[in-house]
Amino acid sequence: MTSVPDPATALLAAAGELDAADPLGSFVDEFEPAVGVDAYLDGNSLGRPVRGTADRISRFVAGEWGTGLIRSWDEGWMQLPFDLGDRIGRLALGAAGGQTVVADSTTVLLYKLVAAAIRGVPAGGRILIERGNFPTDRFVVEGLAEAHGLQVDWLDPDPIAGVTPAEVAAGLTDLTALVVLTHVDYRSGALADMAGITAVVHDAGALMLWDLCHSAGVVPMRLDEWGVDLAVGCSYKYLNGGPGAPAFAYVRAELQDRIEQPIQGWMGAADVFAMGPIYRPADGMRRLLSGTPPVVGMLPMQGMLDLLERAGIDAVREKSRTLTTLAIRAYDEVLAERGVDLLTPRDAARRGSHVLLGHPSFRAVTEQLWLDGVIPDFRGPQGIRIGLSPLSTTHAEAVRGILAIAAALPD
Repeated sequence: MTSVPDPATALLAAAGELDAADPLGSFVDEFEPAVGVDAYLDGNSLGRPVRGTADRISRFVAGEWGTGLIRSWDEGWMQLPFDLGDRIGRLALGAAGGQTVVADSTTVLLYKLVAAAIRGVPAGGRILIERGNFPTDRFVVEGLAEAHGLQVDWLDPDPIAGVTPAEVAAGLTDLTALVVLTHVDYRSGALADMAGITAVVHDAGALMLWDLCHSAGVVPMRLDEWGVDLAVGCSYKYLNGGPGAPAFAYVRAELQDRIEQPIQGWMGAADVFAMGPIYRPADGMRRLLSGTPPVVGMLPMQGMLDLLERAGIDAVREKSRTLTTLAIRAYDEVLAERGVDLLTPRDAARRGSHVLLGHPSFRAVTEQLWLDGVIPDFRGPQGIRIGLSPLSTTHAEAVRGILAIAAALPD
């Protein structure tokens, strides 16, 4: 009689087969080793550093900064926010050049874009946003709406499935000026229909702003083709730019001469060094800048963009699907019967690259896992996010993480 392997053995065997056949398997060695970490499952919050990042920074200190000194502004630094933005646009966003810039934090860029989008909207105009959106998005929208006499309308979609085009259509009114939504939900991982929702919003005569923080670098998109108006995203998750790395903003080319962002600084002026008495915004994406660009903060993500260019965003997406599918299989086999809830869409086409699990004990479980070298992400009130960054994560690592959660659960 043939014995049936226990779930853990079967899952690890399946992970081994997937890793052996993984066309992106070699990319795992392109990242700095995480000493003492058995499973890093938080790449959707902070990506691991790419190998060579320290050398890149050292060369910068000795060369462009240490030797080039202030001359380096003329020799590349002034153009870096736009060159790097164009590269992000080409590799990750489906955006032609001249529409993406790397600049401030996500919050500041979101503030700039929302403020620009509602400029001139008369009192009583409306902004539509999901009630469960990331706090920054909600806080920025509420603050600007109050300051400009606008009304905020709230969407309340299914917390697992996420917002749909039909729900957005039902939430629009003749007074809606702007819709602000997230491409991949930061909790459930639900992937919104960007093309469908953007079309619905445009049919109503409103502008569409997407938050790409949990999709940039892991989910292919076609901002230009889908007619997206505005977008913002961070670079320290799947773009591995490091803690506090600057964010990026996208503005559709046809809108750029209409965008007047509220933080008027010298770097956004038409003539940066004129030092004139009146602010006149620059043409194109330079008008999104305010202060001096964070050149040092732009260094680490360049290594990840090199890897993304080699791998291709479609291949990254395919591995994301196999990773999350295996994680959900592991949930079914070792966690479902323990009272853990699956809070992520089962359809791989409807989710990003993280899986959300729920259990009342998960705050304490996460604390124990961190001590044991297994690092997922806790999200209150009782969720563990399993963030699977495709280029730096193996299938075996994902399974080890799920098995560790099962072992740490109280009886």
